[in-house]
Amino acid sequence: MSTGKINVTADNIFPIIKKFLYSDHEIFLRELVSNAVDATQKLKTLSRIGESDAELGDLTIQVKLDKENKTLTISDRGIGMSPEEVDKYINQLAFSGAEEFVKKYDDKADGAAIIGHFGLGFYSSFMVAKKVEIFSRSHKADQPGSYWSCEGNPEFELSESDVRSDRGTDIVLHINDDSTEFLEESRISELLKKYCRFLPVAIQFGEKEITETEGEGDDKKETKKTVADIVNVTDPAWTKAPADLENEDYKAFYRQLYPFTFEEPLFHIHLNVDYPFDLNGILFFPRIKPNMDLQRNKIQLYQNQVFVTDNLEGIVPDFLTLLHGVIDSKDIPLNVSRSYLQADGAVKKISGHITKKVADKLSSLYKKDRADFESKWNDIKMIIEYGMLSDEKFFDKAQKFALYQSVDDSYFTFEEYIDKIKETQKDKDGNLVVLYAAHKEGQHGYIKKAQNKGYDVLLMDGPLVSHLMQKLEGGDEKVRFARVDSDSIEKLIPKDEEQVSLLSEEQKEKLKPIIEEQVDKATYTVVMESLDSSEAPFTITVPEFMRRMKEMQATGGGGMMGMGDMPDMYNLVVNTNNPLITKIMDEKDEAQRNALIKRGKDLALLAQNLLHGEELTNFVEEQFSRLN
Repeated sequence: MSTGKINVTADNIFPIIKKFLYSDHEIFLRELVSNAVDATQKLKTLSRIGESDAELGDLTIQVKLDKENKTLTISDRGIGMSPEEVDKYINQLAFSGAEEFVKKYDDKADGAAIIGHFGLGFYSSFMVAKKVEIFSRSHKADQPGSYWSCEGNPEFELSESDVRSDRGTDIVLHINDDSTEFLEESRISELLKKYCRFLPVAIQFGEKEITETEGEGDDKKETKKTVADIVNVTDPAWTKAPADLENEDYKAFYRQLYPFTFEEPLFHIHLNVDYPFDLNGILFFPRIKPNMDLQRNKIQLYQNQVFVTDNLEGIVPDFLTLLHGVIDSKDIPLNVSRSYLQADGAVKKISGHITKKVADKLSSLYKKDRADFESKWNDIKMIIEYGMLSDEKFFDKAQKFALYQSVDDSYFTFEEYIDKIKETQKDKDGNLVVLYAAHKEGQHGYIKKAQNKGYDVLLMDGPLVSHLMQKLEGGDEKVRFARVDSDSIEKLIPKDEEQVSLLSEEQKEKLKPIIEEQVDKATYTVVMESLDSSEAPFTITVPEFMRRMKEMQATGGGGMMGMGDMPDMYNLVVNTNNPLITKIMDEKDEAQRNALIKRGKDLALLAQNLLHGEELTNFVEEQFSRLN
């Protein structure tokens, strides 16, 4: 037996390990099971290349709880360690056995899937354990077994041992009194499911009872049987070649990832890259309806099938965090620190490549079956529009397949739509005006007026449209967007012709303050306009600039942050050519005149769905009284 001090650079390394090595103490189980998988994969590699005579047999990794003795044990039948190797790989803190192995067998270990670093990862066990023991035996028959123990300080014990007769390693954790949650079966099961459910070597945690059925009808017999409870799937869909998978396989994998999700994804993107970096994974496009709460953290990040994190904000472009699925890369460091991942050069390259793959997939779907792409557009447009706003390279690619829906349910790319309206919707200054509505039914009257003029109207109803329109306008100074209810149709696309007013300027100046007395001046601005006599006498419009800034403030951006809530502001447009306005002008009875103004204003509010509460109640009661 030998004793000594672990080769570390500071005496206070263990307090640092216990408190600061990882942000979550639960990560210790991932590290220890990953090491067990690592040892197993090494043995399989050596066996395949003829450098180990060991019979592989059952390679299942065992995770066992002993609540009475307060221990948690992780056992494998992998490569194992001699006392000399324990001294080398365990006592020299942060020495990476995996790195040495890969370097030695670099030309032979293709596909070996060596996971991680048998160094600091092992020492994460001291975050939850007051004492850790190792019982190990090398796969080499001529090597003695080994025993190592440490109580969370630089002192250790190392000796030869015959406790373990078979090759492999047992890591025994004597759990701290303040970490007894890790002696609960439900807690360990939860962690294995979270971190280890796709590891490439079978992991057993306890046993389960199953029912086997034999025969049929009256001869049918059911037998209960106890079997090993394997907690992981060793060959998840993303590890296979796309050619080996059918569409149903992808759907089954989606259900495996999200068992409580009832809706199927719209389509998937299979990532399968081995140069210039390693990248595998499957991303799914979920259905996202406008104005829904966006669900993030649905993409799981793995390194060699080891779970790293499901919080990819700052690691991949923000809009991609709305997708679901898995990303796996050997080039991603097995580290739970998001700040570390964000700064990693390989992660940044992988992030850019994923963005490109998503854009290429969308372009391919659009070109392959445009009708099908159009049918899915409203379910995916939130993601695409978000990407166009947040990623310039994605915006450039998306311009080729991003769609804009007309109120008659036709779909166009922006280039196609501009070409469609260029002859009819130019104003007197040569600007091309894109008319749009946010609510097809709610703004029906305004849409109808535009269509009566021969204009086309887009339906733009997402929470990001104000930002998107601003970006599109910025790309072409001769294109501007205007919502159909933001002004009278004549003012939305002003032409050279002028409309003569039936009221003189003197009459307008006299009537305007009378009408202003009937409205809240802080909310409504009275505008006297000479419109077609067939147009309504009163119309409520929402100034484009103020409404758009308010919407942008609600979703963030537009330079409006920190300015406080912007008030609602409307224009009450008075059509001086409508006969009712002339009647109001000529009415001598003040009460009757005010009643006409109020009724006209209320009808205009009703048309914009702005008549609420007591005003709506009084208006309805008044209309019913007129029927008596």
